Amino acid sequence: MSEAEDAGHLAGVPDEFQRLWTPHRMAYIQAGPEPLREECPFCEAPKHPDAERLIVARGETAYVLLNLFPYNSGHLLVCPYRHIATYDEASPEEVAEIGALTQTGMRVLREVSKCDGFNLGMNQGAVAGAGVDAHLHQHIVPRWRSDANFFPIIAKTKALPQLLGDVREAVANAWPAT
Repeated sequence: MSEAEDAGHLAGVPDEFQRLWTPHRMAYIQAGPEPLREECPFCEAPKHPDAERLIVARGETAYVLLNLFPYNSGHLLVCPYRHIATYDEASPEEVAEIGALTQTGMRVLREVSKCDGFNLGMNQGAVAGAGVDAHLHQHIVPRWRSDANFFPIIAKTKALPQLLGDVREAVANAWPAT
């Protein structure tokens, strides 16, 4: 057996388990269930360079960014620039642009990731599951026929095959010019 095949010399005891290394998740784990925020992350993001805050597209009244803690690779959020908590507070212009950006996001994700479907949704209020309940945001979660596995059920772990920076670059590059 060659040295590359023999794991006996590596630290730890070799076993039949596969390891899923996700060091980028440590920031989320260490922050706890409700990270303390001095500023609203959705008000703060547009003040910074797009790549730094995972923004893929900017409109007049709303913008699109990757979810920092995604359910799946390519999980996008569509946010109005204005700090409003619920959909009924949005202006007609914001509603129209959130809808248009959502449609474009779906088209781009289909092209870039070859997904088979989507989950769309807005969790409004902490009681409804909103992680950032004070700032309205629409989720666009790409789904694939083969994306379900035992990790979320047994291990409360989601396997994400792409790094956020790589996904942001692919989606931003595929976004149509306005």
